[in-house]
Amino acid sequence: MTNWLPDLTATSGPLYQRLADSIETDIDRGVIGAGAKLPPQRDLAYDIGTTVGTVGRAYQLLRERGLVSGEVGRGTYVLGRHDTKTDPLAPDPHVEGTRYIDAPRGKLRFDSTAAPDIGQGDIVADVLSRTAQDHPYEISSYTRDFPDRWSEAGCSWLSRNSFRPSPDGIVPTLGTHAAVMAAIAALTTPGDYIVFEHLTYSQISRSAGLIGRRTALVTSDEEGLDPEDFERVCAQKHPKMLFLMPTAKNPTLVTLSATRREAIARVAREYNVVLIEDDLYGDLTDDPTPLLVEYAPERTIVAGGLSKSVAAGVRGGWLACPPAYRHRIRVAHKMLTGGLPFLLAEVCSRLVLSGQASEMRKRSIVEINARMAIVRETLAGFDFKAVDNVPFVWLTLPDPWLSGTFKNACLEHGVLIDDEDEFKAGRSEQVFHGVRFGVSQPSRREDIAGGVGVIRRLLDEGRAGYDSFS
Repeated sequence: MTNWLPDLTATSGPLYQRLADSIETDIDRGVIGAGAKLPPQRDLAYDIGTTVGTVGRAYQLLRERGLVSGEVGRGTYVLGRHDTKTDPLAPDPHVEGTRYIDAPRGKLRFDSTAAPDIGQGDIVADVLSRTAQDHPYEISSYTRDFPDRWSEAGCSWLSRNSFRPSPDGIVPTLGTHAAVMAAIAALTTPGDYIVFEHLTYSQISRSAGLIGRRTALVTSDEEGLDPEDFERVCAQKHPKMLFLMPTAKNPTLVTLSATRREAIARVAREYNVVLIEDDLYGDLTDDPTPLLVEYAPERTIVAGGLSKSVAAGVRGGWLACPPAYRHRIRVAHKMLTGGLPFLLAEVCSRLVLSGQASEMRKRSIVEINARMAIVRETLAGFDFKAVDNVPFVWLTLPDPWLSGTFKNACLEHGVLIDDEDEFKAGRSEQVFHGVRFGVSQPSRREDIAGGVGVIRRLLDEGRAGYDSFS
């Protein structure tokens, strides 16, 4: 683009921001077309009378907005806007995979593990319609009574291996996260310690901190949570609760052995610690290991839901707990969330009791495994962990990559992934040099191949292939 210059007179503010806004305006108007190369930073800086650093900040802002991409040695190029009518990358109805969903600002969402789109919308629409026809009064009011069928659905969905929860210990919830937080709020008080592994689903520890609970960290190894360190933490901190994901832990995919589960249950019993067993990903696996609850049923709460295997948008979740805890947890859930909407709870129970949820889970697993096959082939030779049926990968980075730097490099190439800090439950000195990426949210298998291809190229090139400025 040798003859183009930005108009910096139409807006106010910092020069780099005005420059970015001007370029975005010209992209929207078609003055700068998709695929066009922006002027080199040094040339544009000379033309408009500013520094190279100012132009670099403007180009970086455009990358964050998803409008351009930059590669060392090649320059900065305008990305295409997705349009299903004209975009040649939009799939036709015969392409295998799921329906097309635009990624935010042209990015591929490898930072989510919600269930893939396998046509849930049509099924849910039908169930919603029938629920509205059958229960118009309940929909127009607040939920004060919980029908037995909601508990029956929870019993069915949370049952795995030889674990069969009792209906009098089931609490329907607005998803698994809300289930865990309700248990924390009901059974601990501000100032109490809750134990987390250094790497885990950290949004629970963050949420617990918002309501005044403190975090105690316990170490893990390649086999999962260390029972001896858990005992040390119990003796020193006197925690009230331990949160863990014994099967296919997020993000490392470690599954605890039966021996470790038994040891953890023994320590929890000795120190009177309540156990929260998040089985959200375990529900997707074929792992035969007995659930943690089977080793300490009197003090273990099992949480699960539909988000990873059926549909995250219906916010379906259940919690199985000792019956003595049920009322307190139900009240805490209402206080934290404002109450369970009848419409969502009824839809979720119908999906489960009709068998439709199980069928969608099977279809989701087929799609997940097809995508994981692409990952395994593309990343062959690198150190990563993947588990059948589970929609994410834990990638151990080779030297000299750092987790945050690799995440930024992927972002600049249009792929959103999560670095290890996203999963740290607290301030930890441990460094893992890993990243997690999911394969369920991009709309097509072709998108998976493209995104994993970006990851592979960055791994092959090392830091020499990435620079934060173009």
